[in-house]
Amino acid sequence: MNNHTILILTNSIGGLHSFRKEVVKAIVDAGYKVYISVPDADNSKADYFREIGCRVVQTTFNRRGVNPVADLKLMLTYRKMIRQLKPVAVLTYTIKPNIYGGMACRLTHTPQLANVTGLGDAVENGGWLQKLTVALYKMGISKARRVFFQNQSNRSLCVRFGIAREDSVLLPGSGVNLKHHTYQEYPKDEGKVRFLFIGRMLKDKGIEEYFEAAKAIRQNYPNTEFQTLGNVEGPFHARLDELVKEGVVKHLGTTSDVRPYIGAVECTVMPSYHEGMSNVNLESAANGRPVITTDVPGCRETVDDGVTGYLVDAKSLDSLIAAIEKFIALPYSEKVLMGQEGRKKVEREFDREIVVKAYMEEIAAI
Repeated sequence: MNNHTILILTNSIGGLHSFRKEVVKAIVDAGYKVYISVPDADNSKADYFREIGCRVVQTTFNRRGVNPVADLKLMLTYRKMIRQLKPVAVLTYTIKPNIYGGMACRLTHTPQLANVTGLGDAVENGGWLQKLTVALYKMGISKARRVFFQNQSNRSLCVRFGIAREDSVLLPGSGVNLKHHTYQEYPKDEGKVRFLFIGRMLKDKGIEEYFEAAKAIRQNYPNTEFQTLGNVEGPFHARLDELVKEGVVKHLGTTSDVRPYIGAVECTVMPSYHEGMSNVNLESAANGRPVITTDVPGCRETVDDGVTGYLVDAKSLDSLIAAIEKFIALPYSEKVLMGQEGRKKVEREFDREIVVKAYMEEIAAI
């Protein structure tokens, strides 16, 4: 062992804090010196990691940009960092750190533990962009010591394309911290049914279908309320403003703690087109709320259809409306039971401690 250093490469300190801080804390507690490389080191969430003893390093890059020169520069920055720190392992999360951090690990012969949190449209839709992305992924993570996947569909696809080996490991997403997300009593039966969409308002999160479903349902069921919580992206500003004015949707702004908002509604809705593993769904279920979500990889695993919520067809307004109507028609006691079953499912299958244990075993084996 060169030294006792672990380097973490990711594209957002907020994501690391929300979904992986328990893994980082376990590594620190095991006596490792941890360096975290992120483009937003000045974010207040970085303070948590500094307080537990991590060094947070600013590494600027465009998460969504496709500039080959900038990407090469990022790879060289990672390589330089690895040569200086000589970590025993590099943990990579999200697309660019996985790919360019992985290339840097190959060049420096450093063990990489990569986590594929979702493949995105490029790999799933085919065409020339798929070929390019697959080639980049191969260069990035095909030689990783271990690749963790968040759903079986992504894993199968990557093994088929030769991006990952058969010994890659399936994790229950990022898992849920069950001590933080505790069961909340279901709202009292006052004849109102509130639905909540949590997330960035993007087309592939199914926000258009959610808006249209809200409009259709509100006409026939005035006792319903449709809420949104999260950042409003570009084209949806005007649409949201219009629906808020019409009283169709209630926008709650943004938050760093979703729990009170989940606790105040009867059901959460996530009509996403693709996910690595939907943390929103897992957190909703952990808080004891039924979930209506799409029958796609990363969402379908989070719901037992008809037991903890409902699965609907992606991009299908009719399917979403039918599921919402079915939920409204359920007796109050069955809605409560659905939420309780959701909590049990998360305890059984998605405890974050499962993820922490997998990482600690992998690091110990290096």
